[in-house]
Amino acid sequence: MKKQIAIQGIRGCFHDIASHRFFQNEELDLVECNTFEEVFLAMKQNPDMIALVAIENTIAGSLLHNYELLRDSGLTIIGEHKLRIQHSIMCLPEDSWEDITEVNSHPVALMQCRAFLEAHPDFKVVEVADTAGAAATISQKHLRGHAAICHKDAAEIYGLKVLEESIETNKHNYTRFLVLANIARAGKLRDVTTTNKASLVFTLPHEEGSLSAILSVLSFYKLNLTKIQSLPIIGKEWQYMFYIDVSFENTQRLHQAINAITPLTQELKTLGIYCDGKQTM
Repeated sequence: MKKQIAIQGIRGCFHDIASHRFFQNEELDLVECNTFEEVFLAMKQNPDMIALVAIENTIAGSLLHNYELLRDSGLTIIGEHKLRIQHSIMCLPEDSWEDITEVNSHPVALMQCRAFLEAHPDFKVVEVADTAGAAATISQKHLRGHAAICHKDAAEIYGLKVLEESIETNKHNYTRFLVLANIARAGKLRDVTTTNKASLVFTLPHEEGSLSAILSVLSFYKLNLTKIQSLPIIGKEWQYMFYIDVSFENTQRLHQAINAITPLTQELKTLGIYCDGKQTM
C-alpha cells in the first residue's frame, strides 16, 4: 500500500527528494501543498497521512514558523532526514547556454547560487514560489530562453535538459526534514527500540538561572544537547519558549530526565522520540 506523504511543494522539489530518500524502496502518494500551513491542515483532515517538513538549514538557520506549527498541531516526530542541497540549472531541450536570458527559482535557492549568478551577469534573475515549480512552468509554457534552478531530478520529471550540476556556492549545505505523524499511528511507524533522539519544547519561569537548572539536569542524566532554539511568547514580553533536541543512549535515562525537569518548567511537551536521521545527497 502506498504511503500518503504531505509535502510543501510539487514533484521534484527538495521535500519530494527527501521523502523518497527517507522512505527508500517504498511507493509514495505525494500530497502537494502550497504552504506549510496547508501541510498541517491536510494532516488534520486525514489522520492516516504522514508529513515531511523542513525545520532547519545549515546556512539559512531554523524555519521558526514551522516550530510553531508543529507545537500547535498535536503531531509527533517519528523520524528525520538530512538532505544535501544541490542545485542544477536546466532549460528546454532545444535551448543552450547561448539562448538563456532569464533564470527562475525560489529566492533562497537563488541566494545559495549567488557566485554562479554573479559569473553570469547577463541573466535576468526572477524569484518564484518554488524551485521545482520554476521547472514545471518552463516546461508547461514552453518558455524559450528561460532556465530553472532546482534539484537535477526535476529535469527528468519535467522533460528539461540540465546545463550544469552542483552550481550552489557552498557544498556543505544541508536541510533537516522532520517526518511527522498522528500520535495514534506513531507506534506502528517507528521502532522504539532503536530511538536515540528526542525533541522537547518548554517554557520557564522568568527567574535567574532557570535555563541553567534545566541544562544541569540534562547533563546529569548524560543527555547530549544537540540544538536549542528560543522563540518569544506572544503577549509576554521578554519571555521565551525553548525548543531543544537531545541525543541519548538509554531511553530510561531520557524519561528520568524529562520527569526531573518537568517541575522546573511552566509547561513542557515532548514533540517526538525518534532515530537520528541519515545524511544523504
